[in-house]
Amino acid sequence: QVQLVESGGGLVQAGGSLRLSCAASGRPVSRFAMGWFRQAPGKEREFVASISWGGVSTRYAESVKGRFTTSRDNDKNMVYLQMNSLKPEDTAVYYCAADYGLGIPPTGLYEYDYWGQGTQVTVSS
Repeated sequence: QVQLVESGGGLVQAGGSLRLSCAASGRPVSRFAMGWFRQAPGKEREFVASISWGGVSTRYAESVKGRFTTSRDNDKNMVYLQMNSLKPEDTAVYYCAADYGLGIPPTGLYEYDYWGQGTQVTVSS
């Protein structure tokens, strides 16, 4: 079992930045690909970013490319999502997720085995 806890969400003006953190416990995350997803009210949960177990490979949704960056520190069992140039349409609950695997980090919702409880990000215009 892996427990994931997100933090760092909040209210920010458009154009601002936030850094989300995901703390993992229970098992070392060094063998897990990690993903970030978000869900806005009334919408499906969608892929945002993912990172391979060693941090070499990353993938991003088109809507966040060039603005968001995911990284990880396996020694600290932490994963991060740096969000810059935030837009009102980035408003959502953000979730981190873990997938046991050593390959290319997945983008599919159902490929992930463990989920955090989410953290709210609100971007005002």
